[in-house]
Amino acid sequence: MNMADQIQEGSIHFPFPYTPYSIQKDFMAELYRVLEAGKIGIFESPTGTGKSLSLICGALSWLRDFEKKKRQEEARFLDRGIAPPNHLEEPPPHMSTSQGAPDTSKPTGEPDWIAQFVQKKEEKDMIDKLRDEQIRKKKREERLQQIRHNAHLKYAAKRMRQEEEEMEHLLHLSKEMLAAAGSGQPEEELGREEELVLAEYESDEEKKTVSGALEEDDEDLEEEHVTKIYYCSRTHSQLIQFVHENLCVNEEVKRLGSVHLINDRCLEMQKNKHEKKNKEEEKAKKRKTETRTSCPFYNYEQMQFLRDEVLMEVKDIEQLVALGKEAQACPYYGSRFAIPSAQLVVLPYQMLLHAATRHAAGIKLEGQVVIIDEAHNLIDSITSIHSAEVSGSQLCQAHSQLSQYMERYRKLLKAKNLMYIKQILYLLEKFVTVLGGNVKQNPNTQNLFQTGTELKTINDFLFQSQIDNINLFKVQRYFEKSMVSRKFAPIQLFGFTKEYGGVSILPPSKERSKLAGFQHFLQSLKPGTGAAPSSPSGEDESRPPWLGSPLMQIESFLAALTTANQDGRIIVSRQGSLSQSSLRFLLLNPSVHFAQVVKECRAMIIAGGTMQPMADFREQLLECAGIGTERVVEFSCGHVIPPDNILPIVLCSGPSNQQLEFIYQKRELPQMMDEIGRILCNLCNVVPGGVVCFFPSYEYLYKVQAHWEQSGLLTRLAVKKKIFQEPNRANQVEQVLTEYSRCIKRCSQVKGVMTGALLLSVVGGKMSEGINFSDDLGRCVVMVGMPYPNIRSLELQEKMAYLDQTLPNSPGKSLIENLCMKAVNQSIGRAIRHQQDFASILLLDQRYSRPSILAKLPSWIRDQVEIKATFGPAFAALRKFHREKSDPS
Repeated sequence: MNMADQIQEGSIHFPFPYTPYSIQKDFMAELYRVLEAGKIGIFESPTGTGKSLSLICGALSWLRDFEKKKRQEEARFLDRGIAPPNHLEEPPPHMSTSQGAPDTSKPTGEPDWIAQFVQKKEEKDMIDKLRDEQIRKKKREERLQQIRHNAHLKYAAKRMRQEEEEMEHLLHLSKEMLAAAGSGQPEEELGREEELVLAEYESDEEKKTVSGALEEDDEDLEEEHVTKIYYCSRTHSQLIQFVHENLCVNEEVKRLGSVHLINDRCLEMQKNKHEKKNKEEEKAKKRKTETRTSCPFYNYEQMQFLRDEVLMEVKDIEQLVALGKEAQACPYYGSRFAIPSAQLVVLPYQMLLHAATRHAAGIKLEGQVVIIDEAHNLIDSITSIHSAEVSGSQLCQAHSQLSQYMERYRKLLKAKNLMYIKQILYLLEKFVTVLGGNVKQNPNTQNLFQTGTELKTINDFLFQSQIDNINLFKVQRYFEKSMVSRKFAPIQLFGFTKEYGGVSILPPSKERSKLAGFQHFLQSLKPGTGAAPSSPSGEDESRPPWLGSPLMQIESFLAALTTANQDGRIIVSRQGSLSQSSLRFLLLNPSVHFAQVVKECRAMIIAGGTMQPMADFREQLLECAGIGTERVVEFSCGHVIPPDNILPIVLCSGPSNQQLEFIYQKRELPQMMDEIGRILCNLCNVVPGGVVCFFPSYEYLYKVQAHWEQSGLLTRLAVKKKIFQEPNRANQVEQVLTEYSRCIKRCSQVKGVMTGALLLSVVGGKMSEGINFSDDLGRCVVMVGMPYPNIRSLELQEKMAYLDQTLPNSPGKSLIENLCMKAVNQSIGRAIRHQQDFASILLLDQRYSRPSILAKLPSWIRDQVEIKATFGPAFAALRKFHREKSDPS
């Protein structure tokens, strides 16, 4: 019986926590087929249908069966003494022979006995490797079992760590006493200043580096990778968790506050540890390295113990931090070392989609399964991750810092360092020139050059900037190897608070003494002309100050310039003064980065609650990446609610027979704004609970609201529903939603004239995505007009032109419509959240009745849509729907 028949008959068991709905069974069965065939699936399942649970249960079922089949085949081959074909790691079905297993056919003219000997030798090596793997797996399982059942090992290790800490503390005190007894500048200060000198830049042939020592330690901790599932998501709750939680448990490092400073200090402490290991071999550096601090949590035995604890059972970020503190081990590296042995890895998909971050985290995708949940903004996320922007003030500041640094340490720097630093300074000068300025001038000075925005190809920009003769790939490699951009990361914190318009933030007293030498160097630098502008008046004071190195922004921009000419554009923005001007790289082809992920992994699932229109994913990500249509599977399931629990209506005219077409030329007419108010007044009379109304932009919302206030419509609306408005600041959203919810609950308990609340929101705003308007919070969702993007945007026009040039059938023309409907679908999907929920959806624009537009609505909405030419029948249908649902008897 084949796999499809097994799914049909129900012999494949999905470990669901409760009896799944029929659509969930269909969802998991289709997902199973996609993973088994090694394809790419674009899955759509409305919110409230248990999409995430179906994804993980279906994927784990496939992984369980795959591992079982693999173990059976391994045992069979070992019993027979014959090596399995390609060690059971045969390529997925989508790969050709040239991509997968090598061609084992013998060369022409080779004797048979040689071919047989080679084949037997390969089989023997495969069998030996297979046996070694099984031995390692057995040892791993035994160790995990021992940890589970022998808790005393944990306490023994804890006692050992306490003894080590006491010994380290005594040694540290003795060193401080010796240092205090000496004279002259403290060794710590000398060490910090010497550290500013870049080590000699290693060529490609030179292999022995400090980072190499770190890699050797990492290799000791890593094990053979197993088949695993990478589950990626970007829901709001998960993002909040990842943003606010820091895996560092070293209190002295955490006090630095800035992410950049924490990362730099972490890397520095690791470097100190490796230098201490080799101090006998490097006696010349002994005096400097002995006084440096290494992180006590970055310890092989402790992190190995933490890794095993992580592998025992699933732990969230808070549990990892608590466990790291208890085990005196780094939660970040401990969990990172657990990745090779883990079968399920959950991570934000920004980490997966950025190659450098992916490699730093030790994520290896070859032969693995990738699931991207909440993927409706996947294209925008890839574009954002790989775009870069630098301002004129950042260019001047970086030039000032780097040039003064070079002058001070010119005699100590090696020839290669000097060469690359001069190249970087030259690049910075040319970038400033393109913006119409000069690195020696104050970036706040108003310039007389013409303002405006230009869009250029990468090659044109390189020629105009006169940097086409510089190998940017080598400069980028120098940035990565030397980490020169990190040398200036704390520059706005210490020594430049007044001159550079920064914020005076001083480290703890212990750190202050250790940074004395570093401060001495920074204070010796002149503010020069590269001073960054002070914060403009009226700026949001709650926003944290920018603490990163300007060279880090330059590094990202230079990396972007190595993109292929056809895949990106440079936007040169001149705004009167150099500090306001900028250079921005715009990525046109997100598939160039996505292709790396797709081609490495065995299979991929791209899933979301609202994926329509799917053409964008298929064309912009997969076709541009060279993925054939035969490898792509599209699947869209219905909703768990009964069909009569939803009433979507396309309304073509209002109560006064005003035609509803909110095009830019008409939507600000008084009669159009009045018609919106009349529609809402009628709705609020028949819809209980909450009504959420989405406008195409904040500007239009404010104009409509001001007009209603002047005409008295706002007062009429407020009789039936208390009016709430989406706030400008993100930190006020929670407060507005809480008050909105309380008002609806209070009105439902105390029957009166007011029946609920009306929430005025914006498409693409803070409440159009990730917010749950279930039950009475969203009994009706109203969409005012069609939120088309700005067609005059340079970025959008260039994107359209790129798609027309790259793909057949001119997909650039449909890009604007797709972007509009994707935003609409996200907004109207806020209401129905579970099986018993019900709501009406009102689309206020006659353009929604066009077949091409209707086709881009989610199927569960599209199948129930009613097109009403006039308001009377629409109002009657709405009144009947809500009366029956609110009072089923």
